[in-house]
Amino acid sequence: MEKNIKPAPNAFKNTFCVFEEVPMTRIEGLKAQFNSKAGSTYFYTDKGMYRLSHHWGRLANSKWRLIAAPTPSASKTKLGFAAWETFYPDNATEKLYYIAVDYEQGLVNYEHKNNPQYDNEAILRTSFETTKKIKQIRNLFELTSWAKYYDYEDIDVLRKTIIEQLIFTDKSLEDIKNSL
Repeated sequence: MEKNIKPAPNAFKNTFCVFEEVPMTRIEGLKAQFNSKAGSTYFYTDKGMYRLSHHWGRLANSKWRLIAAPTPSASKTKLGFAAWETFYPDNATEKLYYIAVDYEQGLVNYEHKNNPQYDNEAILRTSFETTKKIKQIRNLFELTSWAKYYDYEDIDVLRKTIIEQLIFTDKSLEDIKNSL
């Protein structure tokens, strides 16, 4: 049985964190220690936090993302776990975020510079700048109309060329497209 952990008030204010979806059995025997007005339930342990919720993403003044389990559940309510050391500071002014892309699945996301996987190669940006670049990258993945202006053999190669410049340089999308 876990001892009762009680984080300081506002301990999670202005934080970024990525939770991993885990089975509901992980909270069996644990006592809920906080229930939010929005309907989320929190369980604190020595190792980290479990959050039972039907909403993820931007939460008041924090950015908490859930990575879904490999086998998705039908329920909208998900249980996520995050270790204490994976809660990172967040604010609107510092360049805290970089962009990570999974080309095989056509997915793009932002990650925090304190993430141990950050290799110091991707450009760091503010949350606003990062959001703008992510929208551009998602459009490049989802749309093809932009490519009709280029002479290319493989749209995936063209797409990757543009996306990598968006991630690893400060060039605007317009400048990148004009240079091709």
